[in-house]
Amino acid sequence: MTTAPGTELSRAVLNRWRTRLAKQLGVERDLPWRWTRDPWEVLVAEVMLQQTQVSRVIPAWTGFLDLFPTPRACASAPQSEIVRAWEGLGYHRRAVALHGAAREVVARFGGTLPDNLSDLLSLPGVGPYSARAVLAFAFEDDVAVVDTNVARILSRAVAGEPLGAKRLQEIADALVPKGDGWAHNQAMLDFGALQCTSLPRCQGCPLRRSCQWARSSWALPDPARRSAGTSRPQPRFEGSDRQLRGLVLGLARRENCTKSELETLRAKHGEQRMTNVLASLVDDGLLTRHRENFVLA
Repeated sequence: MTTAPGTELSRAVLNRWRTRLAKQLGVERDLPWRWTRDPWEVLVAEVMLQQTQVSRVIPAWTGFLDLFPTPRACASAPQSEIVRAWEGLGYHRRAVALHGAAREVVARFGGTLPDNLSDLLSLPGVGPYSARAVLAFAFEDDVAVVDTNVARILSRAVAGEPLGAKRLQEIADALVPKGDGWAHNQAMLDFGALQCTSLPRCQGCPLRRSCQWARSSWALPDPARRSAGTSRPQPRFEGSDRQLRGLVLGLARRENCTKSELETLRAKHGEQRMTNVLASLVDDGLLTRHRENFVLA
């Protein structure tokens, strides 16, 4: 198989890779959401895991579901309570979107998450990855879940070349073994998270002998660096507007986001920066202004 851009992988090649993956990859991590097939619990986990470390998600996921065990429970709660329960996870727009999704599920689907891709994609904040994750991990459908971890494996080991989003999904779909999509997807996610990482651990890798990038003796630039959805490091958190947004939301959660508290932050971070951060939180539907104070929306 060549590594020229645009190379189409043959069905025979994909079949060989399906066999290799089935033999050589295994589920490694014991994560609590792997013990459930409840679509709502799976969706909550997948939304929380976006740009957040697994170690931080585990206790948050359990605590959130204690408060909001069903879409109906989430939908009936004020948005401010959802945001309060999101503390420690960051990227709070996800909480607003999840609340919106729960309300849509109640209004349109009787409180039960749909079991097809188009309906899942119609929910607020549910994209191609999250929708397919619900189908694969809750309904055990034979669909491929492609995140940055899986994209690294496919571009390096299977194709040996950079891949666009559409091609990544096509190759991933072709590799899913019939009747075993749940385990296959979990194994792929684990292998990308633990072995084929951003700085790959090629020494001792069980796929090294058949990895297209390794077979080139790594002479080519890392294909994952130029593939869709990969190699996008998060910007520095310390001193960022994202950190400042978190500080403001922390005050709002404790219901003391008052003028005096805000003045303290303004003195430290600057008038214009605080104005911009407060405006962004209002625009994102996280805060509302009440006279001189700001409260959770």
